[in-house]
Amino acid sequence: MKTLLILFVGVYALNIVPAFAPPTWMAMSWLGFNRPHLEPLLIAVVAAVAATLGRLTLAVFAKTLVRNRLIGARTRENLDVVREAIEARPKFTVGAVLLYAFTPFPSNYLFIAYGLTALPLPVIAVPFFLGRLVSYTAWATAARTAARYLGPESDGAGTWFSGYFVVTQLVFLFLLYAFVKIDWRELLGKRHELHWLAKRRDDAPRD
Repeated sequence: MKTLLILFVGVYALNIVPAFAPPTWMAMSWLGFNRPHLEPLLIAVVAAVAATLGRLTLAVFAKTLVRNRLIGARTRENLDVVREAIEARPKFTVGAVLLYAFTPFPSNYLFIAYGLTALPLPVIAVPFFLGRLVSYTAWATAARTAARYLGPESDGAGTWFSGYFVVTQLVFLFLLYAFVKIDWRELLGKRHELHWLAKRRDDAPRD
């Protein structure tokens, strides 16, 4: 029980960090490798709940602080275009989030972007939880299986903190910047032209 509580707190803490936090799947792999007696499905459920709550906290933070206070009216109007497009395709949105949750790619920027649109949180929370539950179970099971044939000193998860981790974080950070700066009305309109959002003098953050 103590291990599961530490896992929950640790995973939640990792998932409220906006950028450059170690990926949760590494924690799952480490736990499965070093605690092979634990049931993979049980630790996956705990981790998936903690990860989902952490990411929702991040989305709420993006909405209440960044959208409502730090960006201007013009930018909010631009993001509203994205919200309307997502609301018009709920099944596609749920499917895309579910598919993304199966991957090892970072989801912090996804939830920050989602929070900036002020969309309802259950739309992204449910498929994210289901996807992470499956992927975490797979990581924990694979690590437990490996632990039966390899010694604890063979755990090389830390090597993922090299180029892959840094590059993916930087790429998704740029994509988040582009998400805010793209003129979505032009891109999603009839002409589908890509333009950067023009800066206006009245586009000032709220006091």
